[in-house]
Amino acid sequence: MLNIVFYFQVHQPYRLRHLNVLDIGSNESMFDEKLNKFVMQKVARTCYLPTNKLLLDLIHRFEGRFKIAFSITGTAIEQFKLYAPEVLESFQKLVQTGCVEIIGETYYHSLSLLYDTNEFLEQVSMHRDLMQKEFGYYTETFRNTELIYQDKLSDLIYETEGFKSIITEGVDRILQWRSPLFAYKNYSKNINLLLKYYKLSDDIAFRFSNREWPEYPLTSQKFTNWIDHLTLEEHNNRNLFLNLFMDYETFGEHQWADSGIFDFMSAFPGEVLKRSHLGFCTPKETLQFANYQQESLSFPDPVSWADEERDLSAWVENDMQKNAIETLYGLFDRVKQKGDEHLLKTARMLSTSDHFYYMCTKYFQDGDVHKYFSPYDSPDQAYIYFITALADLEERLG
Repeated sequence: MLNIVFYFQVHQPYRLRHLNVLDIGSNESMFDEKLNKFVMQKVARTCYLPTNKLLLDLIHRFEGRFKIAFSITGTAIEQFKLYAPEVLESFQKLVQTGCVEIIGETYYHSLSLLYDTNEFLEQVSMHRDLMQKEFGYYTETFRNTELIYQDKLSDLIYETEGFKSIITEGVDRILQWRSPLFAYKNYSKNINLLLKYYKLSDDIAFRFSNREWPEYPLTSQKFTNWIDHLTLEEHNNRNLFLNLFMDYETFGEHQWADSGIFDFMSAFPGEVLKRSHLGFCTPKETLQFANYQQESLSFPDPVSWADEERDLSAWVENDMQKNAIETLYGLFDRVKQKGDEHLLKTARMLSTSDHFYYMCTKYFQDGDVHKYFSPYDSPDQAYIYFITALADLEERLG
């Protein structure tokens, strides 16, 4: 049996205003509320509302045999409430079906694991509390920001009560000859690991509307046939898991409606469920379906989903990124000692990984991806606004 594990990342950052030195000490908001509202309401129209409606219809149509999982950041939830409350309601309806798993992560979609363990654990706890408050859901599966993972993360998550699985990238240099279709254990064999099957995930997320792609157009029947062929790899009746992980904004935003992405998604579950040896499950269900001794994998160095390298270089490679993030985390102790909740929230909003992604200067094969996601004209501009925001934060600390 091969079960498809669909996991979608739902995230919106707080984008900065075009700050200059005159803004330092002005006590005005650092964040571009007009732009954040515009983006949220636009993505609500193009992606969140129509895709949530489609998935709810599919869950009902297939009477619970179609299952999915979401990770929704705290910053996204906050902006749903501010600018598009109907989106939050539509996610709540999905969770109420019992066919949706909610995944735990850092509240602010931060890189805190790499710089401040205590802050990381606080954000994980904050996110779990928020998921219980908004969805009545206790998270048991964890995904770190940008699918960043290394061995020490599994130690921290194992010590955090209730988490049993971690989702990360199926990186070739870690897997070597192994297949990402199996569930694994972490290096100390106490946490379940699910690895993204990046080729098929990226066929939907990045290549779907690319007319120069040799496989264009991608139909649900063609895609399901590819999945069917994967089952030929297994001869011992072990259950396989095809982990298709992607940004939720793939639907209607990165891949526009006129690309056929909604038609593809509407037809896909039916194509899968025609075959008795294919199905869907949630990440936490893989624990009961893994009918074999799971091999342990060690990740001595951090990996991520990003770019060809699948490392940290999209966020912390160049001097601008390193200076920005090290300066920010250098202020965290002072912010917490100050005891001002508003300043702490501001620092945490600045810790969102997107700010450092906007500063990425890798403009060759991967460059277009970085440009697409940035609201700024250049990485240098993103850096200047961010450093100005940090100067303002430091001024407020006194």
